[in-house]
Amino acid sequence: MSVLLAGLCTVDLVQRVTHLPAPGEKVQSGGVQVAAGGPATNAAVTVAALGGDATLLTVLGRHPLALLARDDLADHGVTVIDLLPERDAPPPLSSVTVRDHDGERTVVSHNAAALEDAVDAFDLDEHPAWQRRRPDAVLVDGHHPALALAAARWARRHDRPLVVDAGSWKPVFADVFPLAAVVACSARFRAPEGALDDVAVVVTTAGPEPVRWRTRGGSGTVAVPEVDARDTLGAGDVWHGAFVSRLGPGRAGEHRNDDRLVEDIAFANAVAAERVRHVGPRSWIGPVRAMMGER
Repeated sequence: MSVLLAGLCTVDLVQRVTHLPAPGEKVQSGGVQVAAGGPATNAAVTVAALGGDATLLTVLGRHPLALLARDDLADHGVTVIDLLPERDAPPPLSSVTVRDHDGERTVVSHNAAALEDAVDAFDLDEHPAWQRRRPDAVLVDGHHPALALAAARWARRHDRPLVVDAGSWKPVFADVFPLAAVVACSARFRAPEGALDDVAVVVTTAGPEPVRWRTRGGSGTVAVPEVDARDTLGAGDVWHGAFVSRLGPGRAGEHRNDDRLVEDIAFANAVAAERVRHVGPRSWIGPVRAMMGER
């Protein structure tokens, strides 16, 4: 199973604390970790952890911080296609604080706001870095509009299912949603009226609450396993990576069976639930692989 994941790659500085600081308060952290992050990036790490071939299409550059992200991704089996490899500026950064007793977190991130127009519109098949790859499925997070649209159009042109990670509304989604097999929304996602009307499959995640889904033929919910949450950082991204790893050519939204959709959601729920049981950006990978061996 091979997946193209197009979108944001950040450098995450993650610290664990006994309680989240109030304004003006200084708090001593109990641990510090640095890892590559971002929705598409965390999903790519998940695909690789589940045994898939993950290719991340993103913008990183050659700044020393970008090298940290590259090394982390290489260590976890993710191939990176960087559309601006000579860029000297720092990559997007995120400062993450995780509360020990329940895994709740706060995130301060610059994201890709400064890079919105850094990549012009392009045809993925014609890009020299692409080398005629043929992934089985595609996921986009919308953080780099040109990347999202290029990947979405490639998926449509080559009859590959496209999953959209819709954490928050982005203008490019107006062009991407009509090409999607599945739009996976967060519970806080708000779209303009009618934006989701023509999407064949819409899935809504809400942390530990049941995942809602609707297709053209039905709707329902899928329960999330009850676990002792230790670290919720990137759990939604892990969910998306696990979900897209189940797709392949011909699995377009309008042709999907509702029972199979429920199975795919249940699988993603189980992987994300296992992720939150473990502290740290990568500590969950071994247990998830062990879980897969038991299935």
